[in-house]
Amino acid sequence: MRTKEDIKQLLNTLQDASAKDLKFNEEEIYKDYEKGNNHQSLPIKILSIFGGILASLFFMGFLFITGIYDSELGLLALGIPLIIFGAFITKVTDSILLDTLSISAYIIGFVLLGVGLSQMETHVNVISLIFIAIAASTLFIVRSYLISFVSVLIVCGGFLFLIISNHTFDSIHVYISLLAIVLTLLYLKEAKLITYSKAFSQLYDSVRIALVFSFLAGLFFLGRNDMGEHSIEYIWISSLVIVAAILYVISYLFEMLNIKKNEQKYGIYALSVLILLPTIFSPAISGAILIILLSFLVNYKTSLVIGVVAFIYFVSQYYYDLHYTLLTKSIVLFCSGILFLGLYFLTHKKLSSDEKI
Repeated sequence: MRTKEDIKQLLNTLQDASAKDLKFNEEEIYKDYEKGNNHQSLPIKILSIFGGILASLFFMGFLFITGIYDSELGLLALGIPLIIFGAFITKVTDSILLDTLSISAYIIGFVLLGVGLSQMETHVNVISLIFIAIAASTLFIVRSYLISFVSVLIVCGGFLFLIISNHTFDSIHVYISLLAIVLTLLYLKEAKLITYSKAFSQLYDSVRIALVFSFLAGLFFLGRNDMGEHSIEYIWISSLVIVAAILYVISYLFEMLNIKKNEQKYGIYALSVLILLPTIFSPAISGAILIILLSFLVNYKTSLVIGVVAFIYFVSQYYYDLHYTLLTKSIVLFCSGILFLGLYFLTHKKLSSDEKI
């Protein structure tokens, strides 16, 4: 659909299919289509982020040479305007050049603000809370993909930093559990959330992928013993929430695969619990499985690839974890493989039977 004639033909088809007299604003529809068609693809946006990070590093190197790091007030006076500039410059126009410029200014502003506050001997908890407050405020005001993506990462990273800096390592289970619930609801209630408000529909994609990365960051931290002294005794908390989320996702898969008999549903539930039970020792593996299932359900290829890569990494990480015996690791890996094979054969058989019908 590239021309006004194509849009008009589609609207006429909708009108003919409806028993009521429908009225459309064709000009506004065409303008929105053109605006959406001009948005950069996800790879371009990712390149913009990395380009912004590199530009930020070079600019901060230049500031280091000029000696501005010796002045706390100078850092704050430059950092705060850069955050404001980076957040609101995208309101002027939407282009790849301004995206890179805005993300560079936004990141540099936060770095300078953090260095300035630290040189003023501000407590790290206060700095983290300031970062979270600024990023959260920006998220509600600005409708830019890149700015909202980075803002979500700053908010989640701020909470994760508070856990690490205060040595409350067992709080990581609360962090992971909340993100698992939020991600599950975001994926499964996508249609309702997008249509709830225009503002949220503009932020949905960036918030979703940023939460995926934040969730994986928490799982990565939980699996690294050298980054914190979290207790293995409470690791079941994260695993229990994630497994419950997976079972909830499976209930949606029943509708997708047209499974209606209660006997089949209960059997799949029971089998899934038995297979996922060994992963209670490794919430990172079950977390990656959750992302894969959610991505498969909504056909979101980007997070599906991310979930598969994360699953491979977490399996490798878990295999070299010295907390568990080789037998325990083998059971977990075996059950994870059975789960994926079962999912593959179930979906393949069901989809093949639907095609024949």
